[in-house]
Amino acid sequence: MAGISVLSRPPIDIRQVRRNFSCHAEDYDRYAQVQKRVSARLLDLVLPLVPPGAMALEVGTGTGELARRLLRFRPDASLVVSDLAHGMTRHAAESLGGLPAVDADAQALPFRSRRFELVLSASVFQWLNDLPAALAEAARVLRPGGLLAFAMYGERTLWELREAHRLAVQEAGGEHLSHAHTFPGETEVAQALSAAGLTTQQLFAEDELEQHPDVAALLRSLKKIGAQNASSRRPAGFASRRVMQRLSALYADRFGQSQGIPATYHVIYGLARQE
Repeated sequence: MAGISVLSRPPIDIRQVRRNFSCHAEDYDRYAQVQKRVSARLLDLVLPLVPPGAMALEVGTGTGELARRLLRFRPDASLVVSDLAHGMTRHAAESLGGLPAVDADAQALPFRSRRFELVLSASVFQWLNDLPAALAEAARVLRPGGLLAFAMYGERTLWELREAHRLAVQEAGGEHLSHAHTFPGETEVAQALSAAGLTTQQLFAEDELEQHPDVAALLRSLKKIGAQNASSRRPAGFASRRVMQRLSALYADRFGQSQGIPATYHVIYGLARQE
């Protein structure tokens, strides 16, 4: 599947992103199993590169999962966490025992330049309208030689859901307006890193699979973590009852397994230096 360029992807309603995640801060940890595995994988990559006592910033902390993991292994790190959604920032501050927590937009970070040796972000950058701006902000707040480590969801994420929905709408004779969020490809991410003046050390993708009993359970899980379509052009509601029933049947017929239906998360990992 070809990558979706930043120019062709519908703009994201940032206010909707903020509302989605703020409203589901209490549910997030229960349902965000893939996101927890992604945080653990990112930490495995970055831990050997974290200097003692590092000044670090997490962009999009959510409920603080990645921050807790980092401090478990690097308790001497001086860590600031931030999130666009105030509900998440508040939840993280409470669960992290008073760690500095700031409401912040990744595309306009409220920190002085060259403050941090490490910027971390997991499961966040796919929710932005301007990925180059966010990476440029990360570069700006990094000291020379500082490291940006991130994980984000790429173009094949939830491809089964999008395909089943496309076919269901096609059979119903309707216009196909996707109800699923669209994601950037690796080429777009590489270009954004280069535009930000960062030197890429690693950039690769891995798939994470999540199993659900059925489509209703998958959609409920996405809603509970706030991962709903935030496109400014998203259709109202998800689909008609007829389309939903056909979507569920197509998903099960084409992708179903003995343990239920799979949902693919295409995870792009990156490590880049501020030279």
